[in-house]
Formats: sequence, C-alpha cells, structure tokens
Amino acid sequence: MLGAECFNCSLCLQETFVNLDNIGMRILFTGGGTGGHFFPIVAVAREIKDIAEVERILDARFFYIGPRSQGEEALEKEDVVISHIAAGKIRSYFSFENFIDFFKTGYGLLQAFWKLFILMPDAVFSKGGYGSFPVLFVARIYRLPVIIHESDIIPGKVNAWASRFAKRIAVSFAKTAEFFPKDKVAVTGNPVRKRLLGGNISEAREEFKAFSEKPVVFIIGGSQGSQVLNDTTLGILKDLVRRYEVIHQTGAKNHEDVLLQVRLILENKMEDYHAYPFLDEGQLRNAYLLSNIIVSRAGAGVIFEIAAWGKPSIIVPLKDAAQDHQRENAYEYGRAGAAIVIEEANLTPQILLHEIDSVIGDEARLKKMSEAAQRFSRIDGTEVIAREILKLGLH
Repeated sequence: MLGAECFNCSLCLQETFVNLDNIGMRILFTGGGTGGHFFPIVAVAREIKDIAEVERILDARFFYIGPRSQGEEALEKEDVVISHIAAGKIRSYFSFENFIDFFKTGYGLLQAFWKLFILMPDAVFSKGGYGSFPVLFVARIYRLPVIIHESDIIPGKVNAWASRFAKRIAVSFAKTAEFFPKDKVAVTGNPVRKRLLGGNISEAREEFKAFSEKPVVFIIGGSQGSQVLNDTTLGILKDLVRRYEVIHQTGAKNHEDVLLQVRLILENKMEDYHAYPFLDEGQLRNAYLLSNIIVSRAGAGVIFEIAAWGKPSIIVPLKDAAQDHQRENAYEYGRAGAAIVIEEANLTPQILLHEIDSVIGDEARLKKMSEAAQRFSRIDGTEVIAREILKLGLH
C-alpha cells in the first residue's frame, strides 16, 4: 500500500499500480475518507465484479486514491489497490487550520497529478467529501469520465463543484436531484452492500446469544458510535432490558466505558444486553435481521440499510453535521412514514423509551412503518451505478 510519503518515488508508484499494461479496465474510486464513503464504494465494487463476470466484460481492476483514513480495510478485502494523498478540509469559518490545509490540498494536487498520470483510469467514481477534491480536480484536467454520488439531501461543496463536469450524477434522495442538471442526474438511493441482506434467524440468535422471546431493540450510532445515544441508552437500560433484548453498537473508543457502567446498572445481569464496539458485516446483517426497531443516527448509509430491511426506526440526527445534512436526511425519511425523528436537543432517556414502547406496542404502526421503509428503499440502485461506471469506462 502506497502512502503519501512516497510521492516522489516513481518506483513505488509503479509497484503500487503493478502490471498496468495487463489490466483490462481501470476503475478509480475516491472519497472523503469515512465509513460512509467506503462502504458504498465496497458495494459498487462488488456489483461491478458480479456484472463483469456474468456478462463477460473486460477484466476490471479497482484503485482508490484519497487521504489515509479509518475503514480502508473494507476496500483492501475487495482487492482495491489503495494509494494515499494529502487532502485539506474546506471550512466556511475562520480557523488557523485553513492555512495549513491550503498547503495540504496543494500537495495533494501535485500527488494526484502524478498518480493519475501513471494510472490513467478508464472511469472515476467519487463519493464526494474533501478527500476527493484533488483527484476530481486532476480528473477534470485529464478529461477522465467522472461519475459522482451524493449521499445527503444537501450536496457537499465538492460534489456541487464537480457536478459541472461529471458525466453522471447519482443521488440518494429525490429532493437532491433539484440541485443538479436534469440531464445528468438519477435517483439511485445510497449503495447498500448486498451481504447485509438475508441471513438465518437461528444463526443470528446464536451470534448474539439472544434467545429470549422479547422484541429486539438495535441501537447503532454510526461507524464510530454516538456518545449521545450511548448516554441516553444507559439512562433507561434497566427498563429496556426488562422489556426487550438490546443490541448496542457503542463505538470502539466508548466501548469499555459503556461496559463498565452497564455492569453497575445491571448488576452484571447482562443476558439480554449485547454490546459491541463495532459490528462487522455478518454481525450487522444479523443485528438488522433480529431487530424489531432500530435507534440510529441519520447518516444516509444507515438510513438506506434500515430501509432495505424494511425496519421501523427512531432517527436522532447529529446536530453538528456539516450543512445540517443529518437533520435534512432524517426528516426526509421521517416524512415517508418510515421513522420517528427526535432532535438531539429534545432527546431524553424517557422520551426515547416512550417512543420505543409506543411503536413496538402497536402492531398496525409497526407494519405501516415497515411498508413505508420498503417503499423508500432502492435495492437496485447499486446495480444502476455499477452499470453506468462500466458504460463510461468502455466508451
């Protein structure tokens, strides 16, 4: 794997992009460098592999160029060759870090110029975010075909800029299409990994040792967990486990602290409480399968995973998200009838418990919310994006 420190080493570049002359199609991914960017890329890469194999399209190889970030192992498992560049954030407020990031972005541009010159991909797929800017800037200069995907209702700054030259634009929410040229945009939903769907109920119960007949509440705070959801859950934990099985993704940095408090609250009687720092793909699938209701943040990725499963949910948007995108995502999903939205400022343990009880205790409401979630989901969106990438790469 090539790091940013190897910018001046052409030998390292050649070793990273090994045997390029023997590769059929080169597809380059880029993004802002979070799980919300990486997991959709994983879904798209898998779909391209499946389509290429079934339809006997040229052998496709995958590359990722972007800032060093957590979650890269998800790409590595799909044989995506990763190469790092520097990238600076674009802030709309005064900060001394803006000065530093200006030079980081400039350095990243130089790195991207050289690395894309060596690679010359047939197509570029970007998930947006500050980390994608250097690659997209250089792709425009090299006149490479670009397709961008916008996860959130309000487009990010980089995607809004890149829409001027992108060949295709995919968006998760129908409302987002209003921000882009009509002749280039398509509503695809957020790419969902197919391996998160399906599963076996007996295996899922065995996974979590969840053998009671009680309904299951799944609490997930995004790939890094949520301190707010953790604290709120702990505030009603005794009541929760009395009525429900609880699966709780705490986030790695909060996990030990949460467990310490849980042991005191439950007096080590933790049979119906199942805490994990992070859920891998199989565990996440099983948690979705078992759950009767999901309590979650409002990232586009998790919203579309919940929708794909058709699960009722309570959504708590992150109040400090850039451009307030989580709040916009949450209310758009809530208006569809699939979720209850609780603002972070209004979230208390007792309010959360009341909403969980009111949904699970009403079979008609559960069914109505489940049906609304299924209508909102776009299971075929990943295939649509994959086919467009292949089409651009073949032309």
